[in-house]
Amino acid sequence: MMVALLILWLVVIHFDAVSSSSVHQNQLQCFFTAPSILPPRNLLGSEPQPPAPGAGVFIPTTQSQKMGEGGIELLKAEEDKHGGVVVNVEVEDPIEPLNFSSWLQASISNWSQQGKKGVWIKLPIKHSNLVDTAVKAGFRYHHAEPDHLMLVYWIPHSPDTIPQNASHRVGIGAFVINNNREMLVVQETGGRFKGTGIWKMPTGTVNEGEDICAAAIREVKEETGIETEFVEILAFRQSHKSFFQKSDMFFVSMLRPLSFDIHSQASEIVASKVYICFGQLK
Repeated sequence: MMVALLILWLVVIHFDAVSSSSVHQNQLQCFFTAPSILPPRNLLGSEPQPPAPGAGVFIPTTQSQKMGEGGIELLKAEEDKHGGVVVNVEVEDPIEPLNFSSWLQASISNWSQQGKKGVWIKLPIKHSNLVDTAVKAGFRYHHAEPDHLMLVYWIPHSPDTIPQNASHRVGIGAFVINNNREMLVVQETGGRFKGTGIWKMPTGTVNEGEDICAAAIREVKEETGIETEFVEILAFRQSHKSFFQKSDMFFVSMLRPLSFDIHSQASEIVASKVYICFGQLK
């Protein structure tokens, strides 16, 4: 009896050892072969990047991680910081609207299952043929730049919190005055004061990424040829529906002249001169 129990115990240990060894070998095989598994093909983005360190421990278990329902490939997208995704269409070759429609519908379904909210699609002008397809899928215009159009779509059945496009344009006026209490003024070739003979301070709009003080200095240089330095903001005002229904913020900056030879900008300025002001400078 004791011999039979001993034999049975040895058989059990051997079976456990073999099973453990088999599982361990399978785990090792999965770990080392994982980097050779190709990631999903990026239909509308850049080529896949090499796996990051430690990426080999992740092994896709289902085809749905690479494909949508019905085996339709998904669009490449980057997650934003607000629970949404951004699709940047970067491919050089033309894209057929019918294919794009299939990829888009499958991707929206996939993002919805993941609980995503807002979807942003950046369409370069060379892929403008896809705008109609995106609009029919429920997307709307958000804003446009010289080289692309941005469209947006809100997935969940909840209030849409995608921020609106820029609401304001920023303008500047340059109050340039010298030590003789002379103010720099111009007459414009166009605009509301065209042909009125009215003299005014140099004005303009702030470029993207440009500081207000830098914009004032630039506008004075462009319109009159005068070099200046920024002193302070004197005043500002806000108006509405001033430029394609957008609001306007206008800042008046005080500048100090560093040069004194006036050279008017022929394309925009009829004449420039200094005008004697009254009062004392601080």
